[in-house]
Amino acid sequence: MATVEVKKRDGLARTGILTLGEEIVRLPGVLDAEDLFPDLADRSFSNVPLTAPGAFAAACLSPSKGQPVTVHPALTSTASSGDCVMVANWNTALGNPRNYTEWLVRLKEHLPPDTAWYAPGAALPSNVHILCYSGFDLFDFIAVDLKTAQHRFCLPEGEFPAEIMDTGVCGCEGCREGDLKTHNRLALGHEIALVTRFIADQQLREFVEARSRMEAAHVAILRHLDNCYSFIEQHLPVARSGRLGAMSGDALKRPEVRRFAGRVLSRYLPPPADVAVLLPCSARKPYSTSQSHRKFSDAIGGRALELIVTSPLGLVPRELERIYPAAHYDIPVTGYWDREELAFTAGIVADFLKKHPFRRVIAHLEGGALETARMAAAIAGISLEESCSIRPAAGDSLRNLGSLLDGERQVRQDSVHGTLSWQFGIDVDTRGMIVRWKPPNLSVKKGKEPLFSLDPGTGLLRPTFAGWKFIPGVYRVRIDDFVPQGDILVPGVITADPAIREGDEVLVEGSLALATGRAAMSASGMEASARGVAVRVRKVLKE
Repeated sequence: MATVEVKKRDGLARTGILTLGEEIVRLPGVLDAEDLFPDLADRSFSNVPLTAPGAFAAACLSPSKGQPVTVHPALTSTASSGDCVMVANWNTALGNPRNYTEWLVRLKEHLPPDTAWYAPGAALPSNVHILCYSGFDLFDFIAVDLKTAQHRFCLPEGEFPAEIMDTGVCGCEGCREGDLKTHNRLALGHEIALVTRFIADQQLREFVEARSRMEAAHVAILRHLDNCYSFIEQHLPVARSGRLGAMSGDALKRPEVRRFAGRVLSRYLPPPADVAVLLPCSARKPYSTSQSHRKFSDAIGGRALELIVTSPLGLVPRELERIYPAAHYDIPVTGYWDREELAFTAGIVADFLKKHPFRRVIAHLEGGALETARMAAAIAGISLEESCSIRPAAGDSLRNLGSLLDGERQVRQDSVHGTLSWQFGIDVDTRGMIVRWKPPNLSVKKGKEPLFSLDPGTGLLRPTFAGWKFIPGVYRVRIDDFVPQGDILVPGVITADPAIREGDEVLVEGSLALATGRAAMSASGMEASARGVAVRVRKVLKE
């Protein structure tokens, strides 16, 4: 009997526990395969090339008896929840990023999400980061032992001649004793431990981007996976606990960035306004806590919709500045915008201005951000007013901005309406709601009844049972006939709204009780898994 219990997710990567009979293996992990799978060496017809067509693979691949269950991208697998699946020859896929991605997506879409993935003979300290990022959990020492036989010294940065051991680049037990095999095995174990730490912190993408710069194929795999947006997005949490490091141009294609920008364009409902002011971003987040943005807001005086132009997110309405990743991203500030940044950001700004026509658009910008606004105005076919004489925060520029807004009417700012539209994709009637704001806490009531509170870590709103009445029909999880006594486990889930992602606020509905909480996995994971927590429950209401 095999079981897989996922403890923490970061995209496709997981930490957890694989139980095989009396054996317990922490994931991701590395071990001698013969210790965990003693009959694997004697199993015939399991080493079919990944490039083999379906007919050949079906004829040659021997049905698996026991663990691990052999799978192939050209075949429909019979693996069940809790199985350990083995993808033979996955080391050969690393050299072809396009095939790597196509095979991975095909396998992931047809296998239960709570299976452990074993890549035999594939893991090295220099590639295990991309393997874990792709959703592989279990590895062996075959690849590093082969490198030892070839007199190669393994590091996360690559494989080097064995003589490098004497140069002091590593001080592990193997290096101290002149034992290359021990060093190579320890290096792999150390790298997996480091990956595990970054998964737990939900910072694996940042770690993988840094490591991948040493190998072109790994960068290509990242980019191909990012291009599979509809697949990868459903595995990503709606918000993370840490920062989003946008340290390279690849950040423009990150699914979290695309999701935020997509919701700004497709979901977000701005308040009625005749005038929009385009503002620069700031190093401090949320923007309104920075000195420059306090000056901008004072000059605007509530007479226009405030829109922040920034890379890599494109456009951040003031109402959404606390939502992940708008308040959580970090970029290297140089003042230089390359052509890809300009085109990406201008496209988002132009689409927003075309969807929400304003009588006037004022660009209170300089440098690359101003060039972006000019490009967007040309694309949208609108005229652009410019208010900066020198720097945006300079006195003359602020006075120009204030003068341009003379006589304009006040805009009814509604951060609750804007946030709810972005978060749940519906138009919520917020008339009569009273907002109490004492940073970093926000509460929303109607009369004396609490409706929503702010999660200061993510910027998302947490509905009460009364608040959910204003959000009909979406982000629901249907459960069986029981009263939750704690978190909702997967076996109790009947259906879930396909829009649900890990970290989303959800309403749990059952015939005996209602519950509010946060999704611990995506809707597809809730419906396809056999084990694990589906919803972290905050409150329960018996029917």
